[in-house]
Amino acid sequence: MGTAKQADRVAKPQAWTRLIFPATALAALAGAVALVIFARHQAQPYWGPLSLAVLAFCCEFVDSSLGMGYGTTLTPILLLAGYDLKLVVPVILLSEFLTGLMAGGIHHAIGNCKFRLRSRDSAVAGVLAAAGIIGALVAVQFLTRVPRSVARLYFAAMITAMGALILVRRKASHRFSWPKIAGVGVVSAFNKGVSGGGYGPLVVGGQLLSGCETKAAVACTSLSESFVCLVALIGYAATGVFPTPMLAIPIVMGAVLSSPCACAMTRFLDSKVDLRRLVGAIVLILGLLCFIKVPGG
Repeated sequence: MGTAKQADRVAKPQAWTRLIFPATALAALAGAVALVIFARHQAQPYWGPLSLAVLAFCCEFVDSSLGMGYGTTLTPILLLAGYDLKLVVPVILLSEFLTGLMAGGIHHAIGNCKFRLRSRDSAVAGVLAAAGIIGALVAVQFLTRVPRSVARLYFAAMITAMGALILVRRKASHRFSWPKIAGVGVVSAFNKGVSGGGYGPLVVGGQLLSGCETKAAVACTSLSESFVCLVALIGYAATGVFPTPMLAIPIVMGAVLSSPCACAMTRFLDSKVDLRRLVGAIVLILGLLCFIKVPGG
């Protein structure tokens, strides 16, 4: 009896161990940001692609495990590093289209959700994707027709709001609502098409407030986001805007390599892990910093 109790105590992880994964991810992200800034001032051509791949890996790790943080974090970092918004967004969309499909399949395979015919998870992902088509198409027209300074102003404001939303969001119990899911899908897809980010925080939060399980909400967000990104990519292609290969290749490679690890991590992350608040604080700071870029157009 005493031996069994002792074994249980040994098997139970200490509370501080839950901080290992968030600390590792944030440390890697900080290193990747420093590498990107360093690469922009170096003559060696290999520094740029390497830093972009590492940065994409870190951002996708957070995104696929929590359903938020890839475009919302990666886009402002690239803007602050000197890349143009209209070059960054199509690349972000391409990488998330590929990683979203992969993440959705892996989430299903390891049991985080059930993407089967007539299952609620499949229905939620389908509604989010369908509603997202409208928001994504409107976003493409918005970004390709308005002045660059206006698009940057909207992006900075949206990112700042997303960071604040993540920080102040509290758990609540609400009845499941299909109209609410559809509305969240439209608004989030518009943010995605305009900036490459802002989709996950709204969609995951909306699902949680509608009574969805955390792991299923993350999985549905990844899968639906991939279809939204595809529609936005087609819209950009129709206007003559395509992902730049030199920027797309390292970012796509880094993001794709990170996706399986992140999906597996979802099974072990508690829904109350403080990483969400830390991501919210980082996104809020990045959004405020992006206001510096607005006057330059």
